[in-house]
Amino acid sequence: MRILSGMQSSGKPHLGNYLGAMRHHINLQDKNECLYFIADYHSLTTVRDPDILRQNILEIALDYLALGIDPDKAAFFRQSSVPQHTELCWILNCITSMGLIERSHAWKDAKSSNRKDPTVGLFDYPVLMAADILMYKPDKVPVGKDQKQHIEITRDIALKFNSTFGETFKIPEEMIDNLTAVIPGTDGEKMSKSYGNVIEIFADETILKKQVMSIQTDSTPLEEPKNPKTCTVFKIYSLLAEKNEIEDLKNKYLKGGFGYGDAKKLLLTKILETFSPFRKKRIELERNLSYVNDVLNEGAKKARKIAEETLKEVREKVGLE
Repeated sequence: MRILSGMQSSGKPHLGNYLGAMRHHINLQDKNECLYFIADYHSLTTVRDPDILRQNILEIALDYLALGIDPDKAAFFRQSSVPQHTELCWILNCITSMGLIERSHAWKDAKSSNRKDPTVGLFDYPVLMAADILMYKPDKVPVGKDQKQHIEITRDIALKFNSTFGETFKIPEEMIDNLTAVIPGTDGEKMSKSYGNVIEIFADETILKKQVMSIQTDSTPLEEPKNPKTCTVFKIYSLLAEKNEIEDLKNKYLKGGFGYGDAKKLLLTKILETFSPFRKKRIELERNLSYVNDVLNEGAKKARKIAEETLKEVREKVGLE
């Protein structure tokens, strides 16, 4: 099965990123043909500083390689290293109705917010995303629930192209991990940088401790039993721990005499244990950036081979060749 997914870098990765997407991507590469790209063209809709953009691209490459992306198993590349993405985007623009894109949640949110002067790039974001996906004719596209509509738009565009020019694109299906679709943040709401409620997986240990200890809990006294079903600390711990560890913590909650401070310390230890090898690997990669660039370049070669074949077929179908 062919899997395709793109990722943007918007700062340091947090537990929500890892549990909601990154871990899923890494697990999929063992039994599937995977193509993963850094969506740097998409980043241009928000990033105006070239140095920041370059740094963001490097950071996400380091993050994914440290966490376990294997270049021998998956093609890992920069979107901008495959220029066919933007050519296909233009061709798809020419058969996509304005109404379809105007119904996009991302565009509606941009217009209804205080965002000054929303750009054509932001409006056209779903079409470029459709080009990203359809280019590689994947079977499944791992996304979060908030991206599901973009997959639906991609399917609509593919069906329109196929009906107009003949069968060309595979109709993709979203892949959503419902078990970890929403990761709670330190305030109990969805973990998000925009909410300031994150726990960063590669943060300095002092910062990481501060973030974990800031998790909001109720006012149940230490000696009283506590409800694991409503506790954010327990929910996050359950996403990282083994079954016996989860059961042990549950029993401590129900028995009483176990405080939230103790639970937070247990969670901090679990996070440090889980990410310790990844943190070490990332430091090693930072010292060998030539390897990181080689991985991205080799991944781009694999991706371009597929992209060239698809675009040749598309150009012939529409009459450009």
